[in-house]
Amino acid sequence: MADNNKPIPLFSHEKIETNNFLMIVLILLVVAVGGLVEIVPLFFQKSTTEAVTGLKPYTPLQLVGRDIYLREGCYNCHSQMIRPFRAETLRYGHYSVAGEFVYDHPFQWGSKRTGPDLHRVGGKYSDEWHRIHLNNPRDVVPESNMPAYAWLEKAMVDPAVVAPRMKALRSVGVPYTDAEIAGGAEAVQGKTEQDALIAYLQVLGRALTDQLALQAAPTAAAPAPAAPASAP
Repeated sequence: MADNNKPIPLFSHEKIETNNFLMIVLILLVVAVGGLVEIVPLFFQKSTTEAVTGLKPYTPLQLVGRDIYLREGCYNCHSQMIRPFRAETLRYGHYSVAGEFVYDHPFQWGSKRTGPDLHRVGGKYSDEWHRIHLNNPRDVVPESNMPAYAWLEKAMVDPAVVAPRMKALRSVGVPYTDAEIAGGAEAVQGKTEQDALIAYLQVLGRALTDQLALQAAPTAAAPAPAAPASAP
């Protein structure tokens, strides 16, 4: 006759599956170890820690525009991460790469798309288009359900906030110089919040697309090879 009173080993399946606390602790341990194995190597991988060619830190005006973008909650409806799928790249352009975000603290990848992804919006429309769109989106996109941000046209940027923000970003690795920080207030003097937000939108995704355009230019401009001479 089987001995039903035989003690259960500490780490048997039965012990783990019947002990809620032990199950939770072990699940957390497995998730933590798995997460570290996936994430830690990225901190030492060149493609995720070095900026793509041509990427520069945000100018003072662009930096203020980015803060306005966050303040107004634009990330709630717009992602900034184009996935490497054909349907995405056909619609938005080249997929996003990690080296484009090394100066973003925090990055604005996102996954919610009530509106389109904005990572390649830089240079796609004119400044005037953006002004009209921010004042009343339906003037340029009749089916848009985006709210209007007309007050940005009259709200002025506060120059006093620029230098502290640039100093804070330098402390986490953004290579601002003392001269750039000192000139930050003057760079935004007399600018509206709408000017700042448009400046930020116009730089999104440009470093990589400009680099790819330069690489493609010689190929497009190269003359066609001469046809071989026919035999006499």
